[in-house]
Amino acid sequence: MSTTSRTDRAIGAVLGSAVGDALGAPFEFGPEGAFSARFPVRGQGGEMCGGGGWDPGEATDDTQLAVLTAESLRERGGLDPADVFDRFRRWAAADPKDIGLQTEAVLTGGAPWDTAAALHFASNQRAAGNGALMRAAPSAVHFARHGSTATMDAARRLSALTHGDPAAWEGTAVLHELVRVALTGADPLSALPDILAALVPEHRPRYATVLAPDWHPDEATEFNGAVWPCLGSAVWALRTTSTYENAVRAAVDLGGDTDTVAAVTGTLAGAVYGAASIPARWTAALHVPLPGFGDRVLRAPELASLAEQLAQ
Repeated sequence: MSTTSRTDRAIGAVLGSAVGDALGAPFEFGPEGAFSARFPVRGQGGEMCGGGGWDPGEATDDTQLAVLTAESLRERGGLDPADVFDRFRRWAAADPKDIGLQTEAVLTGGAPWDTAAALHFASNQRAAGNGALMRAAPSAVHFARHGSTATMDAARRLSALTHGDPAAWEGTAVLHELVRVALTGADPLSALPDILAALVPEHRPRYATVLAPDWHPDEATEFNGAVWPCLGSAVWALRTTSTYENAVRAAVDLGGDTDTVAAVTGTLAGAVYGAASIPARWTAALHVPLPGFGDRVLRAPELASLAEQLAQ
């Protein structure tokens, strides 16, 4: 059992996700190994480099939606799905720099919060992206204290706001439960058999494949913008490294949907190693604009405070 405090782990999950997002954003859709090719020496600095339309340290839609989820949970005293959806819709209407096609269609289609994602899925049968997974760090922290069943159920309900495919719900439920275990100081990877057993049976085989100890992201059958390889890649990065920094570097080096894979990896690694493990040179530049909500920009101290409140 580690001596890292539960609060430090909770902050680590939320802050770690945001840092991974901002670190990976400039490398999105790039080739494997691009990050290490540019920054071969660990600890040298300059990694929050910006690019691809992002300022250095700027977080993307991944963290923006995570913050909106967090603020709804805090202000409403728990899960109010209609309120979360309203915040998402307000954000989407403000022309954010980046928004997933699937999420955009659901949030701008005009349907009510409780049917929008289902209607979208019914019409195009493609809704297993990683867009619900990417924003789950704050909700994972908030619901962890309520136990395994409650945290996995909350993950499914939050995912269903924008993603009609139950595969996205189950992947987010896995992430919630991994964080819950990590916050106790236990090894989340050792809990995977029990977590898989708690999934809806029809989704277990596919998740069992990508979460297996011998799985490698090169074996993915879909682009890592899909929920299965995204989650599998994050777990692989955690399993094959021993520090927050190395886990996130490994995630960005996979290429593809680098901001989200690194955000999910950062959630897990932050929960395992704690906020103190996140390099200060990375948190210093971090900032999260919130389109649709005035000129608000959150930085690392505000994210840490938000995480601490959610964990209490």
